[in-house]
Amino acid sequence: MPRGDKSKYTDKQQREAQHIEDGYEKRGVPENEAARRAWATVNKMTGGGKKPGGSGRGKVENHEPARKGGRIGGSSVSHATRVKAGQKAARTRKAHSAT
Repeated sequence: MPRGDKSKYTDKQQREAQHIEDGYEKRGVPENEAARRAWATVNKMTGGGKKPGGSGRGKVENHEPARKGGRIGGSSVSHATRVKAGQKAARTRKAHSAT
């Protein structure tokens, strides 16, 4: 079986990968990179192809990789709050350097 062959994946796995890929493309990720990420996510969730001969048959699915994307990066502090903190720090540095 050549690398990249998807014959061992179930219809559900292929649909999942397509939906994930569409989401990445909607966010501006190039088509080939979106496909690569989508299949990586499906593999992480299901452990590979589920059809007979695939490595993941009979294993439970872990849905955490599908949820993970929205939580990576970002911050709970707003941009305005960070700007104010930076301005205050600059004022403090200036005041301390003057004395």
